[in-house]
Amino acid sequence: MTLETMRPNPTWDSASYEDTVDTLAAHRDDLTYLIWGGDWCKDCRALLPDFGAALEAAEIPDERIEDIALDTDKQGPKVDEYEIEYIPTIVVEADDGTEVARFVESEPLPPAVSLAEEIEDALETE
Repeated sequence: MTLETMRPNPTWDSASYEDTVDTLAAHRDDLTYLIWGGDWCKDCRALLPDFGAALEAAEIPDERIEDIALDTDKQGPKVDEYEIEYIPTIVVEADDGTEVARFVESEPLPPAVSLAEEIEDALETE
């Protein structure tokens, strides 16, 4: 793990987010999480530890999580390819490379909840 901010928050209560964890867990073997952030970024420090805890609670395999550290100019790997402007940004992809969900910096819901809802909308209704 390159981002310290992705270390799971030990006080995050997975029981309070059972539906979110269940949705993430249901797709643990067919979705990949790409996470752009910076340990220097206050939004990343506020949001990513809980997201890391949600991924841990859902038992998402390490090989399905790619955290990408950006510098203070928000430059780094895959920034242009994925049109990353704000951090944290989390992109969820299917195995074929199709983008299933995206969380960008200041969504109204926490990252895990927001992404779980998008994943359900995209995949559960097919």
